[in-house]
Amino acid sequence: MPRTATRRHWKRWVIGGVAAIVVVVVGGTFVYIHFIEGKAPAPLSLSTKTTTTVNPGQPGATTTRAAGAASTTVDGTWNIATGSVAGYRIKETLFGQSNTAVGRTSTITGSITINGTHVTAGNFSVDMTTVKSDQGQRDNQFQGRIMETATFPRATFTLTQPIQLGSVPAAEQTVTETATGTLTLHGTTKTVTFPVQARRSGTAMAVSGSIPIVFSDYGINHPSGGPATTASSGTLEFLLNFSHA
Repeated sequence: MPRTATRRHWKRWVIGGVAAIVVVVVGGTFVYIHFIEGKAPAPLSLSTKTTTTVNPGQPGATTTRAAGAASTTVDGTWNIATGSVAGYRIKETLFGQSNTAVGRTSTITGSITINGTHVTAGNFSVDMTTVKSDQGQRDNQFQGRIMETATFPRATFTLTQPIQLGSVPAAEQTVTETATGTLTLHGTTKTVTFPVQARRSGTAMAVSGSIPIVFSDYGINHPSGGPATTASSGTLEFLLNFSHA
């Protein structure tokens, strides 16, 4: 066979082989993301379904608690109770396939104080070292080079302006208000304002919300790494259960 023809044959073989590898990688990634890994859990909200047990770090896991007896007042301190969940949500692309990465934890502490029609104080703290997703490799990156949780183990929010309710919410009524406070994440503190929803059932109360996070604002290393690329921002989301002290 002439040398020129041999070269053309070799090039076709190489190009064909590369194309086949690309098809396998992309196709395999599509199958894994859409059929094996499955859809990411829905964003946390007051309608998030609950289960009877809590496995810290498992997306969507909360605890069902029976509503307490009807309460005639909301005044006083409300402490974060079992079943609270907080975590992150971020868009990522792996070999051209879009996916939503979600990591969560149930290791949360904090409280709010209500006086009449005002939420006068509030705070919550999340143990970032316990945040887990459905991928161990992703978790290693999150705990290590991204969030550096050995150095910055906690994320905290503190309310800095009272929330005015207007009137005392009736039992089972969903209320939407705006919260303003300081968020400390990765050792950096910023003022944030975001909407929250709350609903009271006797001596129990649930509060949900989400805070947009631009990684560079908090000195967080861009999460992209290896074949996975991500957006430059994500969301901190939470669903907090409170019990009346």
